[in-house]
Amino acid sequence: MGHPKFSRPKFDTPKHPWKRARIDEEHDISARHGLKNMKEIWKARSQLRRMRQQAMKLIGKVDASHAHWMKEKEDLLQSLIRRGILSEESTIDDILTLNVEDILNRRLQARVYAKGLASSMKQARQLVTHGHITVAEQKITIPSYAVSREEEELIAYHLSSKLNDEGHVLREIIDGRASEATFEEEEEEGDAE
Repeated sequence: MGHPKFSRPKFDTPKHPWKRARIDEEHDISARHGLKNMKEIWKARSQLRRMRQQAMKLIGKVDASHAHWMKEKEDLLQSLIRRGILSEESTIDDILTLNVEDILNRRLQARVYAKGLASSMKQARQLVTHGHITVAEQKITIPSYAVSREEEELIAYHLSSKLNDEGHVLREIIDGRASEATFEEEEEEGDAE
């Protein structure tokens, strides 16, 4: 059961700490997403592993036509669609094709950058932690906050933030860089390489 004061870790660490290929991959992901440390990648990997395990369990059921398993499959799909991880026309097999980047792209930090409210991922993280960003008029200072599909359109600058003024120096820089490149274009370039 454990002591109530000490909660269990919510993620798994790598089995071997010094694998060169894994370290290089994590540094690449960290640089693209402006992450603070590798724990954030490990949390996303653990979350993805749990989703895949649940999907494989449901795919592997022999009597999948049973109403209980059909409902469980539908609930899993609807949950991932609501969270914005899967698209509307996705099937249960599409869960197995997800990767860590799909999970990290749903973070508030990534959504702020994608919406053009920041000129880089690191700046998006800074704006979130300093309280310049709201979701549905609620200030959120956690860069790893998982943004649902409904909340995505409600991301904006906080009313008391100086960045609400379009003449602000930083806002002009952000708007200039946002017009040059977007988050989705950068993802496609990364996929092409």
